Order: sequence, then C-alpha cells, then structure tokens
Amino acid sequence: MMLTKNLSLAEVTKSATAVKFGLKNEPNEKQLASLIAVGENIFQPTREYFGVPIMVTSGFRGQALNDIIHGSANSQHCKGQALDLDADYFGKITNAEIFHYIKDHLNYDQLIWEFGTDEEPAWVHVSFVSEEENRNQTLKAFKGHNNITKYRPF
Repeated sequence: MMLTKNLSLAEVTKSATAVKFGLKNEPNEKQLASLIAVGENIFQPTREYFGVPIMVTSGFRGQALNDIIHGSANSQHCKGQALDLDADYFGKITNAEIFHYIKDHLNYDQLIWEFGTDEEPAWVHVSFVSEEENRNQTLKAFKGHNNITKYRPF
C-alpha cells in the first residue's frame, strides 16, 4: 500500500527488531491515517522539492516494538505521527538540507536535529499532528549526563 506517491506502508513499518522478535508492526486505522498525514504533509513535499529518494530509517512503531527498543513512552512514532529521515543512504542531498527545508517551508509538530555535528545531523526526526495542532517546535538532540538524550531549542 502506498501512503503517498513515493512512500509505502512497508517502508514506514519495516523493522529488523520486529522481525527478530516475531512482532507484527502494523498500524490501526487511526495510526494509518496519521502516517498518511505525515507522508502527505512532510515526506512527499520534501521528496518532490529535492527530486531524490529519501530513506525512512524509523517510522511507525507498535507499542511492543517501542518497548523492546526502549523508545520514549510518549513517542509520536507509536501514534504514526513521526518519521526519521536520512539522506546518507543515497548521497544526493544532506540531512542538513532536509532539516532546513522542512524548518523553512513546512508546517510540522516537531523537527529534531538528531545528534551528528553542528554541520550535519545523523538523521532528522520530524512529526506532524494536524495543521491546527502542530507546535512547530524545532530542537537539537544531545547526550547529557549519564549518556541520557536531552533536547534544546535549535
């Protein structure tokens, strides 16, 4: 099933960890609607702007999968509202370009520069709730005391 012209349900639900543990990583109707919304409002416009493939390294996570990977208890990935994007796989654009395009042109809930360096994030986390509810919160992830992930405004 295609969520958008260039984004499939298989791409956003694929998980080696889910396969390893025999978990079904399938969204319900509400989560599927959210995946379509983040695809239509974030992924597809970004893909069309750059005109090159963009890898989804993490999309939907069912609760069992999220628990196994020790994901955040309130992760938007579990709601189908978030995607982690990574341009490194294809080498045509950079993660920084993806980040800045989304920040400057799209309506989003959260946009996170995930680790990496000051010049290039390791990947880009982006979420979309709805046009009305999006917070347009822009953050940068870093490791704090005891290697705990923390966030500061970008």
